[in-house]
Amino acid sequence: MKLVEEIPLANGLKVEVWDESRPIAADTTKVELLIRSKIELKSSYFTKPEQFELVSKVLGPEIFYEYKKERPFVSNNKKDLVFQELLDNFKKDSLPYLSKPIFPRNFALSKYWDIERNRYKYRSYFNEKPS
Repeated sequence: MKLVEEIPLANGLKVEVWDESRPIAADTTKVELLIRSKIELKSSYFTKPEQFELVSKVLGPEIFYEYKKERPFVSNNKKDLVFQELLDNFKKDSLPYLSKPIFPRNFALSKYWDIERNRYKYRSYFNEKPS
């Protein structure tokens, strides 16, 4: 795993670009791009204090946006080109949205709604037994 680039965004976030590529065979590589961004939870992202408290309790004071794209069985002589293509596509398609001022709030709210809709995944935080 190698940090390739850090991209500061206009909304204060920082995007980390990681290369998680690894050899599959002597002549092929599995090319993997991992994008990570740490988002500090803020109570202002939520309409009710209990929403902020719930997300903080379950996920902690920081949440992480992650995006992963991979391409298996890439010829070793094309692995750098394929990685750059994956990165360029991410920058073109996703970076504009991640840069918007509203992105951190929307992402935090999406985590809240995931907890509410899928309480079974987080049952250990609610002291609930599986049914």
